[in-house]
Amino acid sequence: MITPESKLKVGIIGATGMVGQRFITLLENHPWFEVVCLAASPRSAGKTYKEAVGGRWKMSVDMPERIADMVVLDASDIDAVASQVDFVFSAVDMSKDEIRKIEEDYAKTETPVVSNNSAHRWTPDVPMVVPEINPEHYEIIEAQKKRLGTTRGFVAVKPNCSIQSYAPVLTAWKKFKPTEVIATTYQAISGAGKTFNEWPEMVGNINPFIGGEEEKSEQEPLKLWGHIEGDEIVKAEGPVITTQCIRVPVLDGHTAAVFVNFEENPSKEELIDALKEFSGKPQEYNLPSAPSQFIRYLEDDDRPQVKLDVDYENGMGISVGRLREDKVYDYKFVGLSHNTLRGAAGGGVLSAEMLVAEGYITAK
Repeated sequence: MITPESKLKVGIIGATGMVGQRFITLLENHPWFEVVCLAASPRSAGKTYKEAVGGRWKMSVDMPERIADMVVLDASDIDAVASQVDFVFSAVDMSKDEIRKIEEDYAKTETPVVSNNSAHRWTPDVPMVVPEINPEHYEIIEAQKKRLGTTRGFVAVKPNCSIQSYAPVLTAWKKFKPTEVIATTYQAISGAGKTFNEWPEMVGNINPFIGGEEEKSEQEPLKLWGHIEGDEIVKAEGPVITTQCIRVPVLDGHTAAVFVNFEENPSKEELIDALKEFSGKPQEYNLPSAPSQFIRYLEDDDRPQVKLDVDYENGMGISVGRLREDKVYDYKFVGLSHNTLRGAAGGGVLSAEMLVAEGYITAK
């Protein structure tokens, strides 16, 4: 049982970016975790966090005073960071090869890494987990430790923000055997780490291209639904998913319009009941960041809406509406998730809580 006196010591590498900032706000009063170390690029190292961020604080709440005065370390000074912490959250802005190396280097100091980055999502022995969907994939960590030569150090990642508004829904409907899925996502600008002040050309605009996003949106759900075979996670063979990912003039919140075919023949009522009943280990454990109701169904024809629904369950729940039969596919629906909470830092914090509850992260 973690008490205020026995909180785990946490570092954030990549602390000055938007996701790093979100980690800071989520962890400020966390009952299990205490931020004791911030790290970023060499240009930020040696400055106070407030100096390093300058005018780039993007959160709607004030920067915590304790954090503002904390001196930022160089994220590449791995031993200096690792010596202070029990584990780290990773939100570093580097090339994929650099991210893979630095995260494994941290793990080799026996420091678990909970990563928001995409670099390790397809590393065969790295679990990519939504805690309500596939926590059993954490079992691959033992194989990863053997590869890295560690006893407690490992890397775990969360999936892309784009899939959060429909992959949980399809998971809730797994017993009805979805076979084909078309999903168009309408993605907020904070998914690119931007605000409207920084990206004024997105005001009143739509951009039909987000680099790499469609490949992630089509393939990452299959890894979530996959299984462990030997020393690797093997992705599921189906359903077949095709997507389009569009950037829209919304600050926070990814919306998905989804069409689904099923092998079985569920009724609308059965599908809605499956959403309402769906929960997982985070709810069983009553984890601090877990939504009490993971997925809710909204009956009103004009829901979900970003302004009304994006903060459902503190941004950690999924809102679904407009479920109806389709003339070409079996059913269609609209889903909404908060991309920087459930889809990014909040999902990372929930993953860390799950790893603690399952015994993978402990005090050094």
